[in-house]
Amino acid sequence: MTNSKNLISKELFTTSLLDAVRKFSPKYAFSNPVMATVWIGTFLLLLQIFYYWSSKVPFQNELPIFFWLLVTLFFANFAESVAEGRGKARADSLRKTRSKTISKKVDSIGDLNYKEIISSELKINDIVYVKAGDTIPGDGEVVLGIASVDESAVTGESAPVIRESGGDRSAVTGGTRVISDHLYIKMTTKPGESFIDKMISMIEGATRQKTPNEIALGIVLFALTILFLLTVLSLIPIANFVGNEIGQNWNFRFSVWLAIFICLIPTTIAALLSAIGISGMERLIRCNVIAKSGKAVEAAGDIHVLLLDKTGTITLGNREAHRFYPTLGVSEEELADASQLSSLSDETPEGRSIVVLAKQKYAIRERNLNSLDVRWIPFSASTKMSGVEIYENGKLVRNIRKGASDSIRKYIESLGGTVPESIQKISDEISKKGSTPIFVTEGERLLGVIELKDIVKGGLKERFSTLRRMGIRTVMITGDNPLTAAAIAAEAGVDDFIAEATPEAKLKRIREEQTNGYLVAMIGDGTNDAPALAQSDVGVAMNTGTQTAREAGNMIDLDSNPSKLIEIVEIGKQLLMTRGALTTFSIANDVAKYFAILPALFLPLAPLNIMHLSSPDHAILAAVIFNALVIPALIPLSLRGVKYVPKSPDSALLRNFLMYGGGGMVFPFLGIKLIDLIISGGYL
Repeated sequence: MTNSKNLISKELFTTSLLDAVRKFSPKYAFSNPVMATVWIGTFLLLLQIFYYWSSKVPFQNELPIFFWLLVTLFFANFAESVAEGRGKARADSLRKTRSKTISKKVDSIGDLNYKEIISSELKINDIVYVKAGDTIPGDGEVVLGIASVDESAVTGESAPVIRESGGDRSAVTGGTRVISDHLYIKMTTKPGESFIDKMISMIEGATRQKTPNEIALGIVLFALTILFLLTVLSLIPIANFVGNEIGQNWNFRFSVWLAIFICLIPTTIAALLSAIGISGMERLIRCNVIAKSGKAVEAAGDIHVLLLDKTGTITLGNREAHRFYPTLGVSEEELADASQLSSLSDETPEGRSIVVLAKQKYAIRERNLNSLDVRWIPFSASTKMSGVEIYENGKLVRNIRKGASDSIRKYIESLGGTVPESIQKISDEISKKGSTPIFVTEGERLLGVIELKDIVKGGLKERFSTLRRMGIRTVMITGDNPLTAAAIAAEAGVDDFIAEATPEAKLKRIREEQTNGYLVAMIGDGTNDAPALAQSDVGVAMNTGTQTAREAGNMIDLDSNPSKLIEIVEIGKQLLMTRGALTTFSIANDVAKYFAILPALFLPLAPLNIMHLSSPDHAILAAVIFNALVIPALIPLSLRGVKYVPKSPDSALLRNFLMYGGGGMVFPFLGIKLIDLIISGGYL
């Protein structure tokens, strides 16, 4: 969360002051109905001041009341300007990454003859070639190659990511930089429509996005304003009647009635309402999450069920070699040596991890096979095997295969061999743990098993436990078999799982939960997650995922960290709690102001003037000053948000009522009395 000391920088403070002055224009003033009534009242008071001045009518409290009403409007504008400015600062930093770069356009995939053009001239489906040191000119899909890409300009993270053709790691973002190898990329967006452009427009469009709850609260506040206007107007004939009965002139001036009205209506929450909503989205941005709408942020605070795709979300996405299990009569080092030999031509992440594990455990280095007659057996989807055949003087001396257990079993049996029962038991145990057994054989002799393990991202179990305390159920969705799914679900600490899930099954589960009245959040990164992301109330797409997934979600996690949902939920709950807390404070504050100043204004209520305010004029002026100053005092809270503590809704409601409702009742008495002492002492 944002540190309170860094809520407003010097530069932001200056630009917000200027923007607050600009918002005095009716174009901005009338976008907030409650503050629009303050604007109208202030304008009418200004006209009366000009009339008094031209008619030489003596002033009373008109000038100071007019000044403090201007201050009230200014602080309301300032609160909104600060919230907008914090988001725009992030947009400016993103805009710096969107520069015109020179692109190497090619005619076909794999072509090394390229034509250099400005990136803004690229079209959808154009193919570009990028190598180490080049900036990726726009959003696209990798169609050939594998490379490390620095995405720190977008995510803020310094660790590079791997981008490769095929699968769910093929999407690249414009403005990021290639740091090794090369890629051929097919453009998927037009100039000006890249992911960074969309993020900038989403951030800068925050001021125009109002959530249904915010709109509903705005309507309620405006209705209260009309009700209080009628209440204040009704005081005029009542005051005149009572004044005539007791022989006292209570025909107060327009400035007094206006001040009473402004102090009664909910100006505090109305002034801060926009800032609260914008700041909720801005806090998400600081967590490297882009929300496409404020509605998604609010929904995040109320979700009940979280669905997570396993691969790339709960796990790292690539299986890694974890351990060698040799058969009887074979040493583990022999198995490791054969496994590495069969993996030297395997460019998949799994194959590379086998080479690395053999190096780490037995210091087996990649050997030079150029002097030998070597025939590499590439992986085939039909055989589910890969390997190597080594010949000396035209004679086959080593024939190594590695692959799926069923495929290797059939291969061994075709050569007249069998799979030992002990190895089959090891294979079954590996499967039960949620790992994948890979058999390695030399000829008909099975050498052993390699365990490929799905690596669960660190710290997830503790994070899911935190979600459980928040009342959120976690459900893992995977295409794995039930045994594998159960093992990974237990390791990750999720509450439930769906195995062998299809896109239709994911969609069906979300709809079932929503039919039961639950709000559902979905985290995913693949094209097959897109329907579920679109259907869910909160769809969080991983930035490392496909373009389709990012388009379907209503939030994008730039760090691609599924545990980020805890921050998303906390920020959503903060937004709702902050709005509720400040609404409670504002209403209690308005009630207290009237109990404080009315006894000083009307003689029959004098016994209730327990604060002994010095005079009616001072009482009304003190209330107007307090009403203005309470807005900037609450700006830090509206920007930072109420601290979220996992509690039941009833406990949170009671806490808000006691803390903010009670504070709203007490502070006006203290504040108005203090200001009255300052005024009566001639200090103001």
